[in-house]
This record gives sequence, structure tokens and C-alpha cells, in this order.
Amino acid sequence: MTIKTFTFNPFQENTYLLFDETKEAVLIDAGCITDTEKLTLKRFIDENGLTLKRLINTHLHLDHQFGNKFVTDTFGLLPEANQQDEFLLANVVTQARSFGFSVEEEAQALGTYINEGDEIKFGNCSLKAIHVPGHSPGSLAFYSEKEGVVFAGDVLFHNSIGRTDLPYGDYATLILSITKKLLPLPDSTVVYCGHGPSTTIRSEKSSNPYL
Repeated sequence: MTIKTFTFNPFQENTYLLFDETKEAVLIDAGCITDTEKLTLKRFIDENGLTLKRLINTHLHLDHQFGNKFVTDTFGLLPEANQQDEFLLANVVTQARSFGFSVEEEAQALGTYINEGDEIKFGNCSLKAIHVPGHSPGSLAFYSEKEGVVFAGDVLFHNSIGRTDLPYGDYATLILSITKKLLPLPDSTVVYCGHGPSTTIRSEKSSNPYL
């Protein structure tokens, strides 16, 4: 599996494009907001001859779903996320203004819900959905045992954890999610975070001051 990382929007959000030798691909957290960012994403997909099969979200905070409508309009795919985060799609234009920048269109509606244990298949690859609430009620991580990677959204970072001061965030729930769902993964598992650099389960067990 090839992992291409794009860092988009003023929040420096990590958007991940995954694909394999079949050229089938899945996009995690389309955060592109400017025309340049959208073109960068589309050009990479086109130039590499990829067929985008799924558009999935770890969660639905603004910065992780800015590009969903663009992807839907361009590739004909509706975004997928956990139903408990669907409320976050309301009033995106107003939310964006509160952070000091403008968005002209409301959020793209979801097409399908993703639940704990669901498999996201593309090419010869598969990701398993893990429900890890706390940063948001519907936060998901996507784990590939075969590849030894997990895409953790804003739940776990290098030497840090996700915010819990946003609507319906909860610190105790977040810590429980991490300790019960993520830390039991193999120590060698690479954690691809929603912001900042990647890390490993081993590293976070040994040095994360919040855990």
C-alpha cells in the first residue's frame, strides 16, 4: 500500500490518499479548501491513473471535511463517516467564519455511515474501522493489520492527544479510547495523525505525557 500525505488548509490538516498496484484508492479526510489545494489533489490522482473508490472521514470537524463537496462533485463519491458526528456538518459556513476565514458552501451530506468493525476495501487492501470517541462522538481510526498502520485522525498525536474542549468532546472518554482501542495494537504500528508527524504505538506508550 502506498500512502500519499497532503497537508491542507489553515489548520495544517493531513489528508491521506491510499492506493496499491491495482490503482484503486481511498481518500481519508479531504481537507483541501483552496482551488490550489483541490487542483493538487486532483492532479495527483489523475497523473497516477488512480480510481478513487471511497471517501472516508475519521471525524467531521471543519478542517477534515472541507474538501468533501469538491471530491463528491469531481469523482462522484459521497463521504462516509460515523453517524454520531453528522451533527458537525450543520452551519459550516458560520463555523468557518468564527475561525476567521470564509467558506462559500455548506458541508456535503454523508452517503454512508461507518461503524465499529466495518471494513473499507480497495484493491488488495483493507482498513478496519475502530470507534474511538472523545475528540468527537463519532471519531474513527482506520487500521490495517497487514500494513501495520493506523490512521488516527485527531485522537492520538506524537506526544500528544486530541482536543476535548470542542462540542461533545470528553477527556475521560478520549483517554479510554486510546488506552483500550489504540495502545493494544502492535508496538510497531505506525500512527498517521490528523495533524503533524506520524509516530508509533511503541513511542506513544513510552513517551506520551498524557498516557
